[in-house]
Amino acid sequence: MSQNFIDCDRGQELLLPPSLRDWLPNDHLAWFVLDAVDEIDLSAFYAAYREDGWGRAAFEPQMMVALLLYAYAVGERSSRGIERRCREDVAFRVITANHIPDHATIARFRARHEQALAGTFTQVLALCAKAGLVSVGLVALDGSLLSGNASPQATRSYASIREEVERMLAEAAEADAGEDERLGDARGDELPVELADARSRRERLRRCKEQLERAQVEEESAYKENLAWRAAWEAEHGRRLAGRKPTPPDPAALAERKINTTDPDTRLMKRAGGKSVQGYNAQVVASPEQVILAAQVTQSHNDADQLEPMVANAAESLHEAGIEEPIGIVLADGGYWNSPAISAVRRQGIDVLIPTRDRRRTAPRKLSPRQGEEAARIEAVLSKPEGQALYRRRQQIVEPVFAHTKVIRRTDRLLRRGLAACQAEWQLIAATHNLLKLWRAHLVQTGTAIPEPLAG
Repeated sequence: MSQNFIDCDRGQELLLPPSLRDWLPNDHLAWFVLDAVDEIDLSAFYAAYREDGWGRAAFEPQMMVALLLYAYAVGERSSRGIERRCREDVAFRVITANHIPDHATIARFRARHEQALAGTFTQVLALCAKAGLVSVGLVALDGSLLSGNASPQATRSYASIREEVERMLAEAAEADAGEDERLGDARGDELPVELADARSRRERLRRCKEQLERAQVEEESAYKENLAWRAAWEAEHGRRLAGRKPTPPDPAALAERKINTTDPDTRLMKRAGGKSVQGYNAQVVASPEQVILAAQVTQSHNDADQLEPMVANAAESLHEAGIEEPIGIVLADGGYWNSPAISAVRRQGIDVLIPTRDRRRTAPRKLSPRQGEEAARIEAVLSKPEGQALYRRRQQIVEPVFAHTKVIRRTDRLLRRGLAACQAEWQLIAATHNLLKLWRAHLVQTGTAIPEPLAG
């Protein structure tokens, strides 16, 4: 008796056209993303296209939005990687209905609609609220450093940038003169290619040089404004203002100012352990359900000035998502300590709990009188067991958000360049994080097991 196997003939033609519905189970994330996109207002995407039918046909924006949301959700952010998976991955082929947009089309769509894609964040947040996944009586704030699309080795000083720009301009002028002498009036008035191309290295270096010069001018203006304010205060009060006078900017310091020539908006930031990151400070506000309520990238080296703007950003996102419940308590780590900012947030009716000192010290330091009434109030709360239990929830609420995003979804580096583009990318990352939370909640409600590695 011969062995009995199912036939595996790869040359067999399909007798009937396949149905995409048969390719994935009904509870697959791809179907959920498609259903979610059906609930999202895409008018901002469609408004960017002609309505007269002229021009080459474009891919359906609804399909492209679903493709990017799904790709970011599973940790695939490279446009070339997305194109490859549209050929090889069944879920990607289902989303694109077997179309294969090339990587240039994907990258252009993402850049062209970056603000509209960022706007999906509040719409997904609204879907989470409808599913009962958003409570804001207690929220947590935290930040983490993300590498930018720039190398620390590309950071240059003003002096070296100016020297190279001048050298390149001199070479271009010399080339022009040589062409004029050789060609006469034939095409002597045309600029060389390296000058006509705005994306050339010379133009990028020139923009970096101008940005450093503006920074020097802004510092000098701030110094003069501070002097004027001090003079006005002293004239009003009839006495000298206490404290050391501001130090004037050193004109020679311009030559030592540095900027990254790949992404001038990135900053060299130090993380715990001494390692440096050329990138941004990514901030999130999260709910107890680990749903992101606000997501921002900043150029700030520390978190002390981020409490007030992030709380305001969270309140705005909640309002845009139609969530009227006010924020009750904000939890944050000691890096956010800023007494004036805490007072400003509390005047809005929002309580703030930030430790004034490290409680793991064997000999806790005494409170400084400069920490003010806010420190005394918080110290009184954290001295009680119930206050300590409340604050411990911060770690449970917000830190898993970064763990899931940076480790499981491999989003420890931003791919776009420029502060605005990176901000839009970070909000898209946050939107897909919330979309995964919504999908997991749906699977739990239906009693379906959550597949790995998306079970985090």
